[in-house]
This record gives sequence, C-alpha cells and structure tokens, in this order.
Amino acid sequence: MKKLNGEALKLIDEVVEAHKSEPGPVIVMLHEVQDKLGYIPFEAMEKIGNAAGVSAAEVFGVVNFYAQFTTEPKGKHVVNVCLGTACYVKGAQSLIDEAIALTGAEVNRTSADGLFSLDATRCLGACGLAPVCVIDGRVVGACTKKKIAEEINAIRSAEATQETLPA
Repeated sequence: MKKLNGEALKLIDEVVEAHKSEPGPVIVMLHEVQDKLGYIPFEAMEKIGNAAGVSAAEVFGVVNFYAQFTTEPKGKHVVNVCLGTACYVKGAQSLIDEAIALTGAEVNRTSADGLFSLDATRCLGACGLAPVCVIDGRVVGACTKKKIAEEINAIRSAEATQETLPA
C-alpha cells in the first residue's frame, strides 16, 4: 500500500473539514478526495468515516459499490473502453487488447510507468457511437484499433516532447 505524504493527508483533512457538517457527506467527500488525489486512499476512508459517524468499512463499501470510485492511483492519462452490449458486439474487446499492447496497462490497472490507466467500463450511454472509448475525458465514437492506436501514440509523442523540453 502506498504511503501518503503530508500534503495528501492535509488535503484529505481539508475536504473532511469542509463537508463534515453537511447531510450525507460521505459521497461528497469521496468525490472531492478523488478529484484532488486521483483516487481514494484507505486513510481518506478512515477520516471520512470518523467525520460522518460511520465505520471505515461502510465507507469502503460505498467506494466499492460505485464504479466511478477507485482505490488505486490512476495514470496521467486514462483510457476507458466501453464493454456494454452494443460496444462489445462491435469489437470492443479488440480495442482493449490493442490498448493493453500499446500502454502496458492491464484492464483496470495502471501501466508500470504511471502514464496510462486502462479501464473497462459498462455502458457509457453512447450506444449509437459503438464501440466507444473515452480517452482523457474525450469521447471517441466508432472507435477502431487504428483510432485507439493513433490516440495512444499521440499521447506518447506529446509526453516524449515534454520530457525533452528544457525546464
């Protein structure tokens, strides 16, 4: 388990303090922590539970129930591939396979270099555009292996260019 630094712990404390007196604060706190840290560490679940008067186990149950929450740090770039019925029958599995090959990230994991997270999602609500990928929040409809490769390679190129720029 990753050890949180003082800055992350302070941020969690600020979120908890800002929302602890609101009705039903758990979901609000979880969203804000994830927005700021990119994931929800166990320490946050403990602090949120204490502030809301529920156990950390109950908070953990909420985190695991809702698919949008994650307990693992995400990569700098997030690739979501829809595996809903319409997308799946139109070849979404081949998109997953291509993304794994290009990013080095397994499904619902982050690549070793921390650059990519690959998530398989269930129905993004864009069935008419199937198969659908969402890359860094941008919808790519009628996605193909070629399109997903172009997107991932463009991100890699942009990252490589940034690394070579003087600081």
